Amino acid sequence: MMAERKLLRKRWIWIVVLLLYVGFIFHNSLTPADESSRQSGRVLQMILRSIQWIGMEGGWITEYLVRKTAHFAEYTLLGILLIITLRQYFEVLTVRRILQCWLGSLIPLVDETLQLFTEGRSGQISDVWLDMAGTFTGFLFAGAVYWLLTKRERKGGNGDGKKYRAVNRI
Repeated sequence: MMAERKLLRKRWIWIVVLLLYVGFIFHNSLTPADESSRQSGRVLQMILRSIQWIGMEGGWITEYLVRKTAHFAEYTLLGILLIITLRQYFEVLTVRRILQCWLGSLIPLVDETLQLFTEGRSGQISDVWLDMAGTFTGFLFAGAVYWLLTKRERKGGNGDGKKYRAVNRI
């Protein structure tokens, strides 16, 4: 009974984290172009100051690069969160993979569609592809971590003779 409650609690935590994160992504898409550009400009200035501080030339870093990198990183984290969350609900790998791919494609499509209705913004198919690439990179990263953890578990634990169930702790 206690294990069921713990599992249910873990499921709710991960679904809430995922939904809040998707809300954050959509909120960013609903930010008007002027404000979005100001935010990117502030990040660009921070990056340029940091690069100059270590003595490197930063002329090649542009606001465009900052924005596209942010898109990719934002969606890489989404891919990781999708893997973790769906893992809590579906034991059948095929079902998880189908949902991961479906949501990993649908969320970027909705995100770019929202931008069509935002002042000064436009939805770009190239951004859908970039976002999906970030999501699938997150899938690969999380999958590699799970694989490494289960490989360690199959080999008998962490070397002290005790089994280590790290995968089930996530």
